[in-house]
Amino acid sequence: MEFRRIRADLHIHTCLSPCGELAMSPRAVVDRARAAGLDLIAVTDHNTTENAAAVIEAARGTELAVLPGIELTTAEEVHILGLFDPATDLGPFQAAVYRNLPDVPSKKKFVKDQVLVDAEDYVIGFSPRCLFGATLFSVHDAVGLIHGHGGLAIACHVDRESFSIVSQLGFIPPGLALEAVEVSPRLTVAEAREALGPFDPFPMVRFSDAHQPEEIGRAVTDFLVASPNLDEIRKALAGEDGRRIIPS
Repeated sequence: MEFRRIRADLHIHTCLSPCGELAMSPRAVVDRARAAGLDLIAVTDHNTTENAAAVIEAARGTELAVLPGIELTTAEEVHILGLFDPATDLGPFQAAVYRNLPDVPSKKKFVKDQVLVDAEDYVIGFSPRCLFGATLFSVHDAVGLIHGHGGLAIACHVDRESFSIVSQLGFIPPGLALEAVEVSPRLTVAEAREALGPFDPFPMVRFSDAHQPEEIGRAVTDFLVASPNLDEIRKALAGEDGRRIIPS
């Protein structure tokens, strides 16, 4: 089997995230990702997957692969990335998230409009609840929920002073079955290892956490895989069957 090097940014928000810019429409995300030379991206809005299908559709016919995902906020206010296969029916997953996300009206939290759009960038609605709040899931339950729907779980921006597993808990709980930990764009992986430790046995990745188009691709991870899909990324993170992370 022939492998190739792909560039991936697997932490990107759209205009549905309460902190995402309106400019983060599906076509804008796809256009910017392609201009940045990316092969694979993931749509990871706060506590919702509802704009992911539009970005996947907007990328259809291009060489850019798109994974649906989520940035899930746990009860401890830890942010966990969930990455899924595009063929997965995420309706039951999203329903579970909403059942465990306090139904606070969005305007009560003074957030921006949380815009639902289609693949042509037409507005089709607005999320009425604040998506930025903490769910009722513990860290362990959040990872279990993601895995239960076939996803990968990655601890977000572990070097940040808020909303990271380090800032909120001070450590990674024993037995937490993460696939990786993510470093924010402010540090390289080497700098994060020096500042925080190696996080063994979890591999370290680096993504943009983009909220504006120009931020897409500002931090990426290169993988050696057969193709840009979830199963290949899973194997690369585990170092299986010749797949691997390529050090930057």
